[in-house]
Amino acid sequence: MPRALLVRWAFVTAALAGVAVPLCAGGAYPPQRSARPAGPPVIPVVPERGAVAGVPAPVSMLAAPTVGLLANAVSAEGVAASTAAGARYVEGGHVLRLPDGRWKYLPDGGTVSVVVPAGDPAALRQIGRSRAWLAAGRVPGATPARRAAAERALLAMRALLRPNGALAAGWTDGWKYSWPRDSSFVAAAFAHTGHDAEAYRILRYSAATQRRDGSWEARTLLDGSGPPDARRRQLDANGWVPWAAWQWYQKAPRADRRARLLALYAMLGRAADHAADSLRADGLPPASPDYWELATPTPNIGTAAPLLAGLNAAADLAREAGRAQDAARWSHAAGRLSAGIAARFAPLGYRRTADGRHGHDSAVAFMAPPFNRAPAGLPRALDLSYRALLLPSGGLTPGNDPAAPWGGNAWTPSTAFFALAWAGTGRPVRAGRVLDWVLAKRNGLGELSEKVDREGRASSIAPLAWTGSLVVLSLAALEGRGLPTPPARF
Repeated sequence: MPRALLVRWAFVTAALAGVAVPLCAGGAYPPQRSARPAGPPVIPVVPERGAVAGVPAPVSMLAAPTVGLLANAVSAEGVAASTAAGARYVEGGHVLRLPDGRWKYLPDGGTVSVVVPAGDPAALRQIGRSRAWLAAGRVPGATPARRAAAERALLAMRALLRPNGALAAGWTDGWKYSWPRDSSFVAAAFAHTGHDAEAYRILRYSAATQRRDGSWEARTLLDGSGPPDARRRQLDANGWVPWAAWQWYQKAPRADRRARLLALYAMLGRAADHAADSLRADGLPPASPDYWELATPTPNIGTAAPLLAGLNAAADLAREAGRAQDAARWSHAAGRLSAGIAARFAPLGYRRTADGRHGHDSAVAFMAPPFNRAPAGLPRALDLSYRALLLPSGGLTPGNDPAAPWGGNAWTPSTAFFALAWAGTGRPVRAGRVLDWVLAKRNGLGELSEKVDREGRASSIAPLAWTGSLVVLSLAALEGRGLPTPPARF
């Protein structure tokens, strides 16, 4: 059976069986395991405390993978039981307070968790380091509940970040890999919360794992040794990585940011040249798998919009680096791509594909700030797409293409796209409502899950790095007048 038909068959079979198929971090394919190890067995940090009272769904309703990161410290069976019985995380730390009052945590550099009396000195030192890290940056959020959610998301993303800069999308089999897309969003979130070292470490990992032709694998093993399988590369990475580098540069300390930009410049140049060279005569990129990780027969907005953001970002960074010819070349490519999007996607309301045959797509939000300057007609397209993708649970499906059934599950990243887009287009009230829905669907430990099921409960794995980064960026955007957007100078 051809591979594309196998993928579609997997979707339909999973939907009929009531099994949720992962989106970003596990991919639109069923989770694929590799015979090769996914790096060291344990992230040397354990997540987080319980959530704001009354907000998250009870853990007893959740499947074991929903507490994925906790599996480092507690057995899959023990996590759900102990949390349901009242275990919570010590505020600002990665130490679990058990119902009997003792603490359980993973010592720094260790692979086995330990149970210690409350107030154990080593556990207290680990909590202190976590709190100092938070205090060294900024936790966004206009209310205590939103700040608590942002704090938990930041700590989860920090726990998923490896020392080499690889960012695990989640800590469950099928998600325990580094995707350029997820990593780029987390780098941007760290940049906007003042965690410069972590943001730059992620960008350096992207540079180290870039292919010679300027592209990236769909995902890599956490040790950076290569991909875990033969999954097709996704061209949107060539937009997301330069965009993340641009966001980092806007917030990086001025004393040395240009020198560090120059250290990344070869990566940015290869990425932008590959993106520019991929454009067809009509200015659009070729058909490519996007964040759904499914190929489309014609160009899709989930690839075109990130590439536009990335080309504009690369051009502006080239100007900062004093590379005028590069800036001109990439600006010209961005102009061609922008014209192609205006001609083919805008008349269709920025639907999924350039032929208009594949329905609405939550990637319409990628045409809005902080990715791209919102073109005319985008507000209406956002509204129409939101209504078309809205589920009874209150969240969004990634798209309504019947060829990719989502089983009635809402996806927290797709829903959060609209919070960020509306925050960036001057609609803070709508953005806040969508964001509060996402926050209300956290699990019993306050972690952001990948999906929300038909009954409105947190589902699939948690914490999911991509959703965490979108929440942090949305909260940061709502605090001010949005986030910066790469300038278009074509």
